[in-house]
Amino acid sequence: MPMPRIRDILKAGEPGQMVTVQGWVRTKRESKGFTFVDVNDGSAMAGLQVVLNADLADYDTVVKELTTGSAVAITGQLVESPGKGQRVELRGQAITVFGTADAETYPLQKKRHSFEFLRTLGHLRSRTNTLGAVFRVRNACAQAIHQFFQGRGFLWIHTPIITASDCEGAGEMFAVTSLNLAQLPRHPDGAIDYSQDFFGKPAYLTVSGQLEAEIMAMAFTNVYTFGPTFRAENSNTSRHLAEFWMVEPEMAFCDLVGNMD
Repeated sequence: MPMPRIRDILKAGEPGQMVTVQGWVRTKRESKGFTFVDVNDGSAMAGLQVVLNADLADYDTVVKELTTGSAVAITGQLVESPGKGQRVELRGQAITVFGTADAETYPLQKKRHSFEFLRTLGHLRSRTNTLGAVFRVRNACAQAIHQFFQGRGFLWIHTPIITASDCEGAGEMFAVTSLNLAQLPRHPDGAIDYSQDFFGKPAYLTVSGQLEAEIMAMAFTNVYTFGPTFRAENSNTSRHLAEFWMVEPEMAFCDLVGNMD
């Protein structure tokens, strides 16, 4: 039987209900006779407050050793929370620690971290509220895009990521090669010998799925692409991205009025 997610517990958990939650420790606060632990499993921005009493058998050996970032499973009973902003909390009765985090080196703390700092933590930054919000918004946007086109009879086309064509014609493409860049094979005139490359000719990361979508529209009438595209534009501004996701619809037998509709 699947364990309930914290999102569902916060929304519909009832006092008296026995549950087991799994997640990561966001914060830990010790008081006289018990410890407060905020556990988050990624299903919601908010975590679930867990109260662990000092009379637990492994309180001194396990609970007191918990640190921010530890992965745990806690079984207990939901009770009404006396605190503001939370409907229920969990009175823990048993705890299993899957893995701890070194409190001296674990980089994520309760304070707000800068984007510059988070960029150095690719393996952990998704645990922050900031990045959690970003990925939830992206998820909602992607879902809405698909619902919009699917509800209008469009077919989603998966276009190639690696391509030999420059769809936009600007030549600002990232090259893909298996050749040894330190010892490139060359023709007598000095040109690179791509016949020895993986594809036997120059290949690049796609800048657009438009060409393939136009081809597919000639068979399926209404299609759209939605996927990653890459641009090697040497413009280091907030408005230029080397990688981004783009929507490109294509319609056959369509005129200006149909386009506006």
